[in-house]
Order: sequence, then C-alpha cells, then structure tokens
Amino acid sequence: MKFFRKTSKGFTLVEIMIVVAIIGILIAIAVPGFVRARTQSRNRACQENLTKIDGAKEQHALENDLAPGAAVAMSDLVTGDPTTSYLKVEPECPESGTYTVGAVGTDPTCSVGGDHALDAI
Repeated sequence: MKFFRKTSKGFTLVEIMIVVAIIGILIAIAVPGFVRARTQSRNRACQENLTKIDGAKEQHALENDLAPGAAVAMSDLVTGDPTTSYLKVEPECPESGTYTVGAVGTDPTCSVGGDHALDAI
C-alpha cells in the first residue's frame, strides 16, 4: 500500500481569491466611513476657526470701543505683536477657503460655504 504525500507547499488559487475578496469587502465598507470622518473633521475645524475669529473680532471691538457695523479686517486681529494681537496666527481653512472677518456684530464667513459656516455648529 502506497501513501501519497502532499509535497507542494503554498496556497491554492481559490484560497488566494477568497482572501482578496474578503479584503475587497472590508475596503468597500471602511473607505466611505473614513471619507465621511475626514469631511466632518474638516468642517468642524473650519467652524472652530470661525468661532475663534468671531471671538477675536468681538474682543477687538470691545477694547477699541467699536460700534456695531464697524469694519474689522484680519490685519486688525493678527498684528504680529503678541501684546496687541488677538490671534497668534491667521487661521487657514482646511479646504483651502478664505475667511472674511466682516463687520462687528456679524458672523465671519468662509468662502467654501455649506457646512463651513459659524451657524452650522
């Protein structure tokens, strides 16, 4: 009686195809979640920047006795001098938008729009 021994080592094509299919399914489930989380994180970062700009603008208006509707520029908030600056650095939108400070009593805005707004919090 002869005994047959399996001398080849490795994976069969079916085993490799099953592993590839499982990896594909995991990627199909995970990628949309990562994209959604990244988008929400960028929106939240922009909203927080707008909140900081608004607080700095209102502080500038209080200290300089500005009336509602008075124009305030980003250069008024970020002066480069730590003793007179309301923000250390000018905030940057994570979606490459630009911030408009606006007048006293109004919300700052982001050029991206949508969820990139102060009232979207």
